[in-house]
Amino acid sequence: MKTIIVESGATKSDWRVIDSNGNQVARKILDGMNVSSGKMESIRKTLVAGLKDTGASDGDSFYMYTAGVVTEAIYEELRNVVLSIAKFADIDIQNDLMGAARSVLGHSKGIVAIMGTGSNTCFFDGIEVSQKVMSGGFILGDDGSGAALGRLFLRDFIKNLIPKDVAEDFASKFDASYAGIVQNVYRSPAPAGYLGGLAPFILSHYDNPYIKTMVDANFQAFIDRSLKQYDTDTYPVGIVGGFGYANRGIFEPMCEKSGIKVAGFIAEPIDGLIEYHRK
Repeated sequence: MKTIIVESGATKSDWRVIDSNGNQVARKILDGMNVSSGKMESIRKTLVAGLKDTGASDGDSFYMYTAGVVTEAIYEELRNVVLSIAKFADIDIQNDLMGAARSVLGHSKGIVAIMGTGSNTCFFDGIEVSQKVMSGGFILGDDGSGAALGRLFLRDFIKNLIPKDVAEDFASKFDASYAGIVQNVYRSPAPAGYLGGLAPFILSHYDNPYIKTMVDANFQAFIDRSLKQYDTDTYPVGIVGGFGYANRGIFEPMCEKSGIKVAGFIAEPIDGLIEYHRK
């Protein structure tokens, strides 16, 4: 019998298959699943495709971590889709916070920070997660994330506040028309993904004082508005997500300056989850 582990964000879902000896024997990358903002029909299609591609069969174990598993009704709907494909010996469907916690902290206590396209935080007691601060998503929150940085940049770009050389470089690489920006932010199927996709470009200009101030302010807002509401004097912070990992050289010194101890960075939650379920 095998174990199927799924970790999903807004952009992609990462499917891994582990055999009875703990060896990874297959990997699939499919569309992302966020059950709080995505359409259930699309999520159902991705789930069915992933289960069939990974050869799910009766007696296997299935562990899934995705944003938006916030009600019993959502959990049951996802569980029913999974059971329509195979009679699993064990099913565990959790939200992305639990996935991040298990990935970076294992069974240890600590504060968890998700820093990817979006951002979120929680406290993990080694078994369960609890939240003091809600994310708010890319419109109301997501401080410290790639999407938040993209939003900050575009706000200034459309007001002609971005330094000329950076603005010209942006216009040479992206659709910088006002109509194009509005279309991508307000009418595209994945606006957070669009905003987050601007982050690598923005960070490539980190040596520009204006951009450096913007990037640092995004991270400091996450520290002040989210992380510091937890007991950072007692517990370390484990950071999960490609955006946080890529910017660890900027973010970790800022944490230390704010009196926050960093337990570690993990770029892909799935890597830590594989170790967690092997044990």
